[in-house]
Amino acid sequence: MMKIHLVLPLLGLLSLSCAHTDFFTSIGHMTDLLNTERDLVASLKDYIKEEELKLAQIRKWADKLDHLTDTATKDPEGFLGHPVNAFKLMKRLNTEWVQLENLVLKDISDGFISNLTIQRQYFPNDEDQTGAAKALIRLQDTYNLDTDTISKGNLPGVKHKTSLTAEDCFDLGKIAYTEADYYHTELWMEQALRQLDEGEESSVDKVMVLDYLSYTVYQQGDLDKALMLTKRLLQLDPEHQRGNGNLRYFEYIMSKESNKSSSSLSEGEEVRTRKGRPKDHLPERQKYEKLCRGEGVKMTPRRQKRLFCRYYNCNRDPLFILSPTKQEDEWDKPRIVRYHDIISHEEISKVKELAKPRLRRATISNPITGVLETAHYRISKSAWLSAYEDPVVARLNNRIERVTGLDMSTAEELQVANYGMGGQYEPHFDFARKDEPDAFKELGTGNRVATWLFYMSDVEAGGATVFPEVGAAVYPKKGTAVFWYNLFESGEGDYSTRHAACPVLVGNKWVSNKWIHERGQEFRRPCNLSELE
Repeated sequence: MMKIHLVLPLLGLLSLSCAHTDFFTSIGHMTDLLNTERDLVASLKDYIKEEELKLAQIRKWADKLDHLTDTATKDPEGFLGHPVNAFKLMKRLNTEWVQLENLVLKDISDGFISNLTIQRQYFPNDEDQTGAAKALIRLQDTYNLDTDTISKGNLPGVKHKTSLTAEDCFDLGKIAYTEADYYHTELWMEQALRQLDEGEESSVDKVMVLDYLSYTVYQQGDLDKALMLTKRLLQLDPEHQRGNGNLRYFEYIMSKESNKSSSSLSEGEEVRTRKGRPKDHLPERQKYEKLCRGEGVKMTPRRQKRLFCRYYNCNRDPLFILSPTKQEDEWDKPRIVRYHDIISHEEISKVKELAKPRLRRATISNPITGVLETAHYRISKSAWLSAYEDPVVARLNNRIERVTGLDMSTAEELQVANYGMGGQYEPHFDFARKDEPDAFKELGTGNRVATWLFYMSDVEAGGATVFPEVGAAVYPKKGTAVFWYNLFESGEGDYSTRHAACPVLVGNKWVSNKWIHERGQEFRRPCNLSELE
């Protein structure tokens, strides 16, 4: 039997640098990179000025000698008959040309290179670039964006529109390819090819794109298209070794299929129909993403009528009698309440100032080992602030206690989070389930009874907090906070509070949250014997 080996496109190995990583998980930290790049551009301009000055000196010398030698060579003997000309020729060749040589050889790039070398240790690395690429792909899927829309920068709410080059699209496709994600590889390679067909100049050529694209569509079961793309590749480069090998292989497979019975062909067609997004771990993926897009919200008009806005004096708390809080019902079951103008711009600025130097990649608790670890489904950086660190933090803790009526002495510290590119936190529970009895054992404060979430920025597009179990969506609004109970009064977990932070499509999302625990609430929120109340 004829044995044919399919040759695959090869990728260069990515060399991971030892530089600071995870920039892509926080827009706040990425802003520092813009300042670094601005400084490097200024340094580069200084270097260019010095080089231009050096070239100007060389050009002046060349112009002077060009005129001199042109005159001298017309009558060499007559020119050198003048003793001054003869002396100056000796001097030029013995001394001045050496000086010119030293000027040409003078390296004035040391300052720029030194600055670049120092700054490079703080540059993003391959992991950051890959993370940023995956973020774009995640946004593409979550918000149903086509590659052309992303490539042209036509996103909702953008202030600084920019576009992707064919090379950018090619690189996105390659990163998907390394993950064996042939669905997205095809989409981005086709976008790169489309832009090249439109005449865009690029360091990437059509042969390179077609090489990946033909194999990618074959992997998804579209043999006819793979054959067509391979033939197009060979029209551009008839000697392409891998293309010729793949062409023979594809034709061999097609000839085998043509000899099969019609029933076998049907089975073959089923086998080759594999297009679509890669399967993942999240069972409610479709429901979650629809809510992120503003679709699938399950609030009926009848239920909507039972939601109100009110001035709330927090059970006649003296602080709020004359200046009550603005309370709005966001959802009925579970009850989600929003408080407007509950944190000032000055307080937000202070919290961000305290948190930013301490931001680290957000972690999750492994449900099996209990070890804190990073996860691909939580893309953000966070920091923890204690009340004793600054009066603003203490004031916010006190405000949460007086508004909710719950004891903050057993609550966790204020957690501040900044989301990165496509920043998200996929559906999760804040409370520990029955199969996680030791989740908060070290704290000794019981389960997380409630969650308080400050929104510390507006978000131009995306970034909603959604509750897939009930079809609820709450959108970020700077200066507001939302509050809900994770546990029923019986202490049982309310599984309808499973929630997620949708990917940020455009903007910079800052939040801070307070997880309030059971201990200390015995008289503030007494236990109810009914399990689901």
